[in-house]
Amino acid sequence: MALAAVSDDDGAAQGILRRQALRESAARTYARALPIVPVRARGMTVEGADGRRYLDCLSGAGALALGHNHPVVLDAIRAVLDAEAPLQVLDLATPVKDAFTDELFATLPSGLAARARVRFCGPAGTDAVEAALKLVRTATGRDGLLAFSGAYHGMTAGALAASGGAPSSGVTRLPYPYDYRCPFGVGGEHGAELSARWTEKLLDDPKGGVTDPAGMILEPVQGEGGVIPAPDGWLRRMRDITAARSIPLIADEVQTGVGRTGALWAVDHSGVVPDVMVLSKAIGGGLPLAAVVYREDLDVWPPGAHAGTFRGNQLAMAAGAATLAYVRENNLAERAATVGARMLDRLRQFATGRAWIGDVRGRGLMIGLELVAPDAGSGASGVNPGEGARRVGPHGESAGAQGDGLGAELGGGAWYAGATRTGAPPADPALAAAVQQECLRRGLIVELGGRHSAVIRLLPPLTITDEQTEAVLDRLTDALDAAVRTTGTRSRELPPTAAPFVPPLAGDHR
Repeated sequence: MALAAVSDDDGAAQGILRRQALRESAARTYARALPIVPVRARGMTVEGADGRRYLDCLSGAGALALGHNHPVVLDAIRAVLDAEAPLQVLDLATPVKDAFTDELFATLPSGLAARARVRFCGPAGTDAVEAALKLVRTATGRDGLLAFSGAYHGMTAGALAASGGAPSSGVTRLPYPYDYRCPFGVGGEHGAELSARWTEKLLDDPKGGVTDPAGMILEPVQGEGGVIPAPDGWLRRMRDITAARSIPLIADEVQTGVGRTGALWAVDHSGVVPDVMVLSKAIGGGLPLAAVVYREDLDVWPPGAHAGTFRGNQLAMAAGAATLAYVRENNLAERAATVGARMLDRLRQFATGRAWIGDVRGRGLMIGLELVAPDAGSGASGVNPGEGARRVGPHGESAGAQGDGLGAELGGGAWYAGATRTGAPPADPALAAAVQQECLRRGLIVELGGRHSAVIRLLPPLTITDEQTEAVLDRLTDALDAAVRTTGTRSRELPPTAAPFVPPLAGDHR
């Protein structure tokens, strides 16, 4: 495998990394697995201080819908600077904010946009989650919260309490429909139906121990939880269940929004209109911005109930308006659906015969590969998911079986042979970490996620070209096989493959 050349600046880059390790917090994360020093970036390409160039499938954890330094974003930022407009205005009205709000409302689900209010928050998604929780608690007078296993909503106290694995006496944790590792041991439409029934019965049980819920918060696709798309029918059931009980439904679209999943907002796939939407990441065009959008009748909190010094970030609003308009006018959500389906198809074909690839799943350009240790067995008997046990929904997502009644309602889709199972092999985080490093050696940046950090995550920009798509897939599949060869901890037999992909050292696709 030919690797990108190392420049004379490699020593300087190593010095920067050493100083970072000495001076920055032990809480740093990405810098540990991705020891690079970015100095230039354009589109999908990142160049390090050592001269190496990478295809970026991290995209600022999904914040860069148009990739790095897109011309429309740079033009929007320059226009604000050239006009000598104020950069921070708290919550004062400005032409820039007005234009951003117009563009944002034009993209929202119509059932919400017509009667929406927006609150700009501190510049991170977690603060918008905090605002949403405060909003529904004020509006309902209730304190409890319904959240889901595997969720991730941020790192501040309230958002973390709603995330999976964090203890909180006021949060009721419900089972999320995770087809590959179904909490009920059945998977498919039946597993999603059991999740819905569990939720409904628990809420109606006077002895269920549920603190009166102020709201239900969910991700239409769990990102950090392992790229787990919720079936459309299950989302509709959650909408029906919450509406029937006057429980506001909060959709966390921080990572799924702005075309990422193949629709402008991930809830659009199901037709669900939430009461509250939490937005951040891509809405700022790569700059810090967060907001919560909600039904006007929930707008009962007093002035100053939620604030943040940087809620009036004019550069981010200008960049965000330009990004939203570009995504909408150039049909990038539809392209994300097309390109994502093509990537999923090729990765599923590649997974055939490779039992350590437990599941390939995703929606649009939010894709995950769950790596497993097949020789370690599973918690219960079941088919080998590396040999065709995956299902393909109408948009490449996990989905229920085709048919009448509940199966069709829970999402539709076609089964591969033997897809029902009661167990899956254990996750293999060591292999996933090795794959990430092999990807980096080949000029590809990927993220890890999932319960045990055993899911390879792809979040390329929506502007990814066909040539870049093939380069990403070539480098990733080559890295997967290389990691298996180098770890050598289990008897893994590779199927026949073509010669390893050798990335060129130059070209627009990089």
